[in-house]
Amino acid sequence: MIQIPEIKTRRLILRGPEPEDYPDFKATFSSYRSRFMGGPLNKYEAWMLYAAEIGHWDIRGYGMWMIHHKDDDRTLGMAGGWSPAGWPEREIAWIIWPGEAGQGFALEATHAARRHLYEAFAWEGAVSYIDPKNLDSIRLAERLGAVKDTQAATIDGNDAVYRHPSPERLKSGQLADGIEMEISQYSNPIFSPKGMPVD
Repeated sequence: MIQIPEIKTRRLILRGPEPEDYPDFKATFSSYRSRFMGGPLNKYEAWMLYAAEIGHWDIRGYGMWMIHHKDDDRTLGMAGGWSPAGWPEREIAWIIWPGEAGQGFALEATHAARRHLYEAFAWEGAVSYIDPKNLDSIRLAERLGAVKDTQAATIDGNDAVYRHPSPERLKSGQLADGIEMEISQYSNPIFSPKGMPVD
């Protein structure tokens, strides 16, 4: 089996999915939260998808990390690379558990996962396939610097494709610095997000 790398950020630790993480995954993918990712799923479908999350690492060499909070090790969601059979391009994807949204965890985790995929796996770019009605994920993709690509192939014709900036563009400073600044605001204990969650 592949040795899944661990990624640490200000508040988070990203680790490969483990069997003990499944209950949180199942709860989310059985809920309305997963409506833009093929859910809600029944017990069998949720189990099969989680098995695919684990197996994806061995088949592709990369996959989705489970997001843990550094303070208490609770799981918050998932973020990383995703490319099952039939995907036109490699995807950067994410999901945050319902009770953890609005705290910048998706931004922090996905930014770190993307950087690792670019550097350690030599990705030259990636896309995110997003349901056009999933405004929270569209906003997050835009905050990560992704731009809607109307010319790109979709999965089934019903998804929007957001193209992430290249590794070279992320090195330019302004975009990466802006993302880091937003993450640092969420990390500040006196910061309290206003309005609806955006991740």
